[in-house]
Amino acid sequence: MIALIQRVTQARVEVLGQNVGAIGVGLLVFVCAERGDVPANGDALLKRVLAYRVFGDENGRMNLSIQDVNGGLLIVPQFTLAADTRSGTRPSFSTAAEPQSARELFERFVARARASHAFVQAGVFGATMAVALINDGPVTFWLRSAPMEGKSG
Repeated sequence: MIALIQRVTQARVEVLGQNVGAIGVGLLVFVCAERGDVPANGDALLKRVLAYRVFGDENGRMNLSIQDVNGGLLIVPQFTLAADTRSGTRPSFSTAAEPQSARELFERFVARARASHAFVQAGVFGATMAVALINDGPVTFWLRSAPMEGKSG
């Protein structure tokens, strides 16, 4: 699974003009399931997201995690993170998980996040969403838990 995390001062996601999730200071997390991903991929990725030190300490160094600062998480499904852009002018999505599997992995990721962190909001899988954010820094990182085909979780 892939997560693109952005440190934000605020972020929100809308579906059909309706706000479905919003946070203040925290992380906007775009999540993508790849072919071969199993629940353990999402668990490993979430553990990393929650512990990733991207917030400034008293000296301004990135030494604090989302849990350390009690910030919000806004988790948004984004299958385009699996795009193969190595050639041509149109991306290929052959490495993205099938929709049903991706939905299950995304929903599990959100449920696990809600069980592990105080403030979690989420986008809607399969919906066309409008995402607004103020990137703080800007600070953006790409994290990945490689597919574990053949392993159960």
